[in-house]
Amino acid sequence: MTSTDWIGAIGVFLILLGYFLNLREIIKPTDLSYILLNLLGAGIACVASFLLDYVPFIILEGIWALVSLMAFIKYLRQRSKIINP
Repeated sequence: MTSTDWIGAIGVFLILLGYFLNLREIIKPTDLSYILLNLLGAGIACVASFLLDYVPFIILEGIWALVSLMAFIKYLRQRSKIINP
């Protein structure tokens, strides 16, 4: 396996780990851990797709990362409202 393969595998593993933990009801989609697993996993997988110059997965993982980033921002805003009502 090349370094690009390892980078992609780590990214995909993080995404699948979040999915598995959610299915097992260990974490919820609104938990910070779930959001970060998706954000980091998609970001890393997007980098690997870029290194491979594989546009369909650059788009897929890039959008996945952006959606996860929006969920992260929403999480931070909701937490801020709880701490500073």
